[in-house]
Amino acid sequence: MTIDFYWRLPTHGCHGSIRHGAYDRGDWSPLGPGNIAPGLDRNGEDDGFRYIDHLAEIAKAAESAGFIGGLIPSFPNTDDPWVISPLLARDTKTFRFMIAFQPGFLNPVHAARMSASLQRATGGRTVFNIITGGGGPAQLWWGDSFSHDDRYGRTTEFLDVFKGVWKETNFSYQGQFYQVEDGGLSPLLAREEIPEIWFSGSSDAALQSASKHADYYLSWLEPFDQLTDKFARVKERTAALGGEQKCAVRVDLVARPTEEEAWRDIRLGFENVGDQRRRQGRGGATDSVGAARQQALRPSEATRYEDLIVAPNLWGGFNLLRGGPALGIVGSYEQCAARLDELIARGTDAFILAGTPHLEEAYRVGEEVLPLLGRKADLLLDAAE
Repeated sequence: MTIDFYWRLPTHGCHGSIRHGAYDRGDWSPLGPGNIAPGLDRNGEDDGFRYIDHLAEIAKAAESAGFIGGLIPSFPNTDDPWVISPLLARDTKTFRFMIAFQPGFLNPVHAARMSASLQRATGGRTVFNIITGGGGPAQLWWGDSFSHDDRYGRTTEFLDVFKGVWKETNFSYQGQFYQVEDGGLSPLLAREEIPEIWFSGSSDAALQSASKHADYYLSWLEPFDQLTDKFARVKERTAALGGEQKCAVRVDLVARPTEEEAWRDIRLGFENVGDQRRRQGRGGATDSVGAARQQALRPSEATRYEDLIVAPNLWGGFNLLRGGPALGIVGSYEQCAARLDELIARGTDAFILAGTPHLEEAYRVGEEVLPLLGRKADLLLDAAE
């Protein structure tokens, strides 16, 4: 079985080290000594190296290190993935671009035409990470006040229409959120492949939508037994509809030559977290089931990094060191590979990996961790022979 590995492209800036929280890679931080993309030249002036240039370096590094593509996140504080993707496509050869977006903010017919055009321009390298939104203030930032279940109903209808106008001529649809009459793409665009769809969400409404439309059901890392149960539920729902669901995990790694080195970086990073960041790390109002599951993984008043160790090589404080999910993998190259192998054994078919800083860690994980996957199984097979 082939396991696809994607890398994450930090469209919101990047830290130069997991040990500190400064966004010193990108213009999210003030231009100054030590900052890059843009940075300062020998005369102390802006060197003209833009952040898109840095993202291109990360994409090329990940491509050369063995990753099939990269997730391009979308949040209120990021550049837009629809704009970033075609720019980076010109700097890579086969690298796929996983565009994260919330369907409610685009017309599905227009989105189908945009996507088919992007497929045609890049040789079929477009992938989608469908996000339905976490509710609360972040959702209102987008001007979206729909309730949780209505957002998933809207996403389901969006994908009904998106696929319908791509696959059919004279496509008509009458739903609660979208109505289309005699829709369809031009033959030149319609012959392109519909992008692979990765779907996020942990609620029953999310699983129902995913079981109908997702090629991959994507989850943040959770304790392994909890994750296995979630994957079993979504696969069961999809099977009831006559389909077969693949599952994927999004996870950060701190992989080092030894376990001691990995935990040292975690300890130093934790000790450099300020009080304001600790308060932010406790999470805010959300109706996202997945976000609530992440918040439940960590004690709210942890004073030592050890307090956030959830299981061997699993640490629940990554959200304190950078934005995003709480749980990640920490250990030696061999230990990180072993944890990924365990996830594969438990039903994971693909991964979106990340590390800080994203450029150097793309090389490290691609060259030091990925080649170790399956080694234990290979050794057992050799011994049996």
